[in-house]
Order: sequence, then C-alpha cells, then structure tokens
Amino acid sequence: MRVLGIEGTAWAASAAVFDDETDDVTIETDAYQPDSGGIHPREAAEHMREAIPSVVDRALSTADGPIDVVAFSRGPGLGPCLRVVGTAARALSQTLDVPLVGVNHMVAHLEIGRHRSGFESPVCLNVSGANAHVLGYRNGRYRVLGETMDTGAGNAIDKFTRHVGWTHPGGPKVEDAARSGEYLDLPYVVKGMDFSFSGIMSAAKQASDDGVPVEDVSRGLQETMFAMLTEVAERALSLTGRDELVVGGGVAQNERLQEMLREMAAQRGADVFVPESRFLRDNAGMIAVLGAKMAAAGDTIDVADSGIDADFRPDQVPVTWRSGESVDVRGDPVGAIRGAEAVVTVDDRTVTKRRRQKTYRHPSLDERLRRERTVEEARLTHDARRVGVPTPVIHDVDLTEHTIVFEYVGERDLRDALAESRVQAVGEHLTTLHDAGIVHGDPTTRNIRVDGPRTYLIDFGLGYYSRDVEDYAMDLHVFEQSLRGTANDPEALVETVESAYAASGDEVVLDRLRAIEGRGRYQ
Repeated sequence: MRVLGIEGTAWAASAAVFDDETDDVTIETDAYQPDSGGIHPREAAEHMREAIPSVVDRALSTADGPIDVVAFSRGPGLGPCLRVVGTAARALSQTLDVPLVGVNHMVAHLEIGRHRSGFESPVCLNVSGANAHVLGYRNGRYRVLGETMDTGAGNAIDKFTRHVGWTHPGGPKVEDAARSGEYLDLPYVVKGMDFSFSGIMSAAKQASDDGVPVEDVSRGLQETMFAMLTEVAERALSLTGRDELVVGGGVAQNERLQEMLREMAAQRGADVFVPESRFLRDNAGMIAVLGAKMAAAGDTIDVADSGIDADFRPDQVPVTWRSGESVDVRGDPVGAIRGAEAVVTVDDRTVTKRRRQKTYRHPSLDERLRRERTVEEARLTHDARRVGVPTPVIHDVDLTEHTIVFEYVGERDLRDALAESRVQAVGEHLTTLHDAGIVHGDPTTRNIRVDGPRTYLIDFGLGYYSRDVEDYAMDLHVFEQSLRGTANDPEALVETVESAYAASGDEVVLDRLRAIEGRGRYQ
C-alpha cells in the first residue's frame, strides 16, 4: 500500500509518500517563517495555499507506483491552515479515486514513534509548539495522562525569546545560549502528571529585564521545563506499569531534553525512543504512516464527512488499528518498589520511602525538590490523618537522607482493585481534605491503598495548603485522569467520584472542574 500524506496544522506545509511494503517514507516540506513574532494564522494559511501543491507534486514524483490512499491532518491545529489541507486532500482523493483518511496530528506523533521503535505499548510524551502532554493506550483509546495547564512547551519558550527580541523559532536559540549559561533557579510546577509553564515564563522575562544574562536564563529555562516534562513522563510510566517511552514533537529535538529522558529511563530500567528529527517536527511522514494503519483497519471516511476539527482531542480517536491487543497494567514486584521519585521498601509492616537522587535534574534543583517534598509529605500526611482521612502513621523522618518511615497500610494499590465503593471513598476523602484547606496534589490510583473496608491516601509529596477552588478542582482532575488511564470502565467510576464529592463538597469545585476539562490545554 502506498499512502500520500498531507500535513498542515500550523507552520509546516508538508507531503509524504509511505510504502508499507518497503517501509520507505519520503517527506517534502516547505516551512512557514514569520517575519516577526509567532505564527500568524492567516499568513500561515496563505503559505499553505501556495506551498501545498508544490510539496504534493514533489512527493508524488518519488512514488514507485500508484497511490492507494490519501491521508491528511484533520486536527488539532489552526483552523485556516487545516481547511486548506482538508480541501487539497479531498480533491486528491477524488481525482485519484482512492480512499480518504483523516488523521489526528497528535496521535500521529505517538504512532510514528511506536512504528519506528517497534515498542508494543509505550507511553508517549508529546512536546511541540502548541502541545505538551503524556498519552497512554488503554481499551481502544489513547488516554491523556497528563498535560500542560496553560500553554504548550514550544509556545512558552517562544514567548520568552520574543520578549528578548529573538526571531521565531526560539527553541534552537535557547538551546544554543544555554550551553554557555549558569543555572538559574526558576519556578517548578508539577501537579500530579499535569504541569504549568506560565510562572516560569513570567519569572524568566523578569530575570532578563533585571539584567540576568540571557544565557543564564536560557539555562534555567531548559533545566526547569525539561525536568518537569521528564518527571511527568516517569510518573506516567510508574502509573501504567509500562517500561517503554516514545517522544514526539518539535521541542523533542532538543538534545538536553533527550539526555534527561534517557537518563531517567536508564535509572528505572525502561527503554526510550526518540525518532529522527524529520519525524519529530511537524511532517507528513507520520500522517502517511498512521494513514496506512488506519486504512488497513478500514478506518476511512467519506468526502462528505471529512471536515477538519481544530480541537480534535487524541482521546476522541478510536484506535481501530490496534484492536484485539491486551495491554493490562502490571503490578509491582514484592520487596523494593520503584516509584516515580522514590524507592519504597517494606519490612515488618513498616514502609521506608527514600527519595532518590534524580541525576537528570540540576543538582541544586534536585536537592531542593527532594527536601521540600519530604517535608510536605510528612506534614500533610499527619494533618490529613488529624482531620479524619485514613493515612499511614509516620514513625520517623530524616531530612538529610530524604527518608520517611511509615506504618504499612493496605493490601494493594487502588489501581489493582478498582471498584465504585473505593472510588466513592476517595471522593469523600478529597472533600474532607479540601474542607481543611489541604490539596493532595497527586491523587492517582497508585497513591491510594486499599484493604478490607478501608481506603487510604498516601504520597502527599506534591501536596500543599490552599483555599483556591482551582487547586481543589485540579485534585479531582488528576484523580479522574488516572482512572481513565488505568480503569476498564473509567466513566462510571468518574461519575461515582463526582457524585461522592457533590454530596458533601462545594459544587463550585465541580463547576471549575468542568472549566478545566473544557480548556483543551493540549491543543
């Protein structure tokens, strides 16, 4: 099967031909370069109109035989650009008299990594201009396990580079400047597997305005942002029990980010695959490859139903080309348990948790995070228990070794014993915490333990005190994301936890939760 792929979600007018028999991919791309500032949608769309015919002609000239399928990027992306590409794809499909396939751009980033690596069921970290999120496959869908709470990774970097007068794209310029800079401490915000770049951007701009050398700000920017992304990728691996990670998106071309991810993977015995650069930046090759898989599964569309979707969510895509696969999460081995940031050992009904040094992080950042999280975990575990939420008793805390010794609680993680009664208890516990002004920060199905009638909350290391409704809604959002990533019937469980929260909690929190879900932050 030979597939013509067409990509045009934002800046790259691209066409490619993929032959699934030889696995050859030929890509032709004409990139839009704004005169100043970031991407201007109308100018980008005009570039698409001028460039698409040329890149399609060049790609077709490399085809060793007739085209069997036309695939195009249906979304997410800039509406004006997507409409140009959609029109071109429909015309080519009709002219060539071949089936048409509409591809989700973000799923294509994941699938090209899976295709090139040969991994069976990896977690994917997508890091591009407008996007930053972690995806994992379960029960026929790619689930969003974590995402940015405000802006995409590349866009965040570009905001800083525009502030200091650098032209688009800013990422390579920051990478180059950072090589000669000294580390600068900047805000680090991770909530469960979600993260925020707005604070770090504001701090970076202010530091530059205050006269800090741009090389130092660039170094701090990279070290902080990429440490956040690496941490959430590791959390996703830990939550799902997977040991394979693929990376996608243009920002993933950054050598320092790749270095961090490989170091993290090596520490936990996982494998990481970064596709070659031509498949990381926006390109039609990944559209053609996924288009071939979808066409082989019969997942084609009629021209009349081939409209674009600028807000096309990756978890809206039925993953038909992987039907029949079983990818159940795996439980932890007995004895030492390696979590996302700590090694836990069980001995005589006690649990010793030691936060490991993360060598991928800058040493001063790593030391600060380990100490802060050990202190907060001890304090909040105690305070949660005091207000009536089941938590383990703390026997000892050693801030020098970043170690806490707890009472052993529960027989298993909630992840391995999901039931409506358990989830209802979590909703009630979160209500109690929030009434007391406590935010758990990371209430995933791995940070909840169960036995008999009791459901315990553990691992308050990302927790804090707050009276902000947004923070309470984020707690619920994190828990619901973890349900969608680990449960066979997540929506019934999500409804249960929200009903339990509504019974005694503040309805305003649930209203804010709906607003968070509607932001489509990963678009």
